[in-house]
Amino acid sequence: MTVRKSDTLALLGGRKSIEAPFQLYNSIGAEEVAAAKAVVESGVLSKFLGRWGSDFLGGPKVKEFERDCEAYFGVKHAITVNSWTSGLIAAVGALGVEPGDEIIVTPWTMCASATAIMHWNAIPVFADIDPETFCLDPKSIEANITPYTKAIMSVDIGGHSADIDAINAIARKHKLKVISDTAQAPGALYHGKYAGTLTDIGGYSLNYHKHIHTGEGGILVTNDDALADRMRLIRNHAEAAVGDMGLADISNMIGHNFRLGEIECAIGIEQLKKLAGFVDSRQRAAARLSEGLKGLAGLRTPVVKPDCTHSYYMYFMVVDDAVTGVSRNRIFEALVADGVPGLSTTFANVHLLPMYQRKIAYGSRGFPWTSDICRREVSYAKGICPVAEGLHDRSYIGFQMCMHQMSDAEIDLMVEAFQKVWANLDALR
Repeated sequence: MTVRKSDTLALLGGRKSIEAPFQLYNSIGAEEVAAAKAVVESGVLSKFLGRWGSDFLGGPKVKEFERDCEAYFGVKHAITVNSWTSGLIAAVGALGVEPGDEIIVTPWTMCASATAIMHWNAIPVFADIDPETFCLDPKSIEANITPYTKAIMSVDIGGHSADIDAINAIARKHKLKVISDTAQAPGALYHGKYAGTLTDIGGYSLNYHKHIHTGEGGILVTNDDALADRMRLIRNHAEAAVGDMGLADISNMIGHNFRLGEIECAIGIEQLKKLAGFVDSRQRAAARLSEGLKGLAGLRTPVVKPDCTHSYYMYFMVVDDAVTGVSRNRIFEALVADGVPGLSTTFANVHLLPMYQRKIAYGSRGFPWTSDICRREVSYAKGICPVAEGLHDRSYIGFQMCMHQMSDAEIDLMVEAFQKVWANLDALR
């Protein structure tokens, strides 16, 4: 594919490279339709009861989906929840956190990762990210550990696992627990094992724009029997069940309705069968895109670490404006004008959200930060996470891989648009 400098950018009055919208990703097929129909016809849309007994763990499709997930991911326990946000709340609570405990988390994530910590009146402490994978940097984790640190929440952002061996080593050294928020990386491998299965608790999102989806939902995974029991309790009105169970440790046994229904689980059973194929299709699309973008000076395509795979929920790129001579924002404008869909230049720097900048959460008086449970001044000032902030402010461009079907023809049109923009950098300058 050759793009001539005479091919004027659409931003400057030329023809768009991409004139029709890309086909949206849809992983639902006839199998899911039939599975949902069978549940509706059965009349059993949910079978959870919020008290200890035979229906405390849900209906037949909930249990079947959980057993299938245990077998697929190679874990002892899989626990379905009605959203991954619910899953994170259950995971943090299951660890037995006390109000004021600190949990280290990345700023480069969806806000729920940190909000799940706040839910239990624990304190999020933001560590910086690795400049290649955009996951938590182990060195920054180590630098942010205090006597009050209880756990680390590692986020496998975009589809690539964090450096879990290094993170687990830090956790063992400091006697901390580790949660893997693998919402965006189901099916990704880390040293031959599934991301999300190598920490105390992990799990995946089933939201509509993820690799597999049930509309909303999530799957918690763990090999720890006690943690599994505690997460099941938090999922389903724990305070009403612990007495009949004879549970001694009732800390954080504040129950919720985080239960996933039978229809969603029936769909999930069919979706799980297709996960390997879904991930493979994203990997093939990303490989084609990376090959097409190779050689564009000042553009770095996603990095995949040795002995890891990437499931490509997002396709993360970095623009070096010192090489291009054009700002990231100007390049973004040109790509969007030429029709490239699903691009963004911003990603959450969660520590800069108003809740953390103003330290206003529960009520209006700064709780928990202004209360006695917060045992030190925790900074959320700009500058504490320079890698994440620099990416956000200056160099990051992301593409939402899981929002589109990503046919070869669509990828080739994207490549054409990128090559056209790079061929016209002088005009953008």
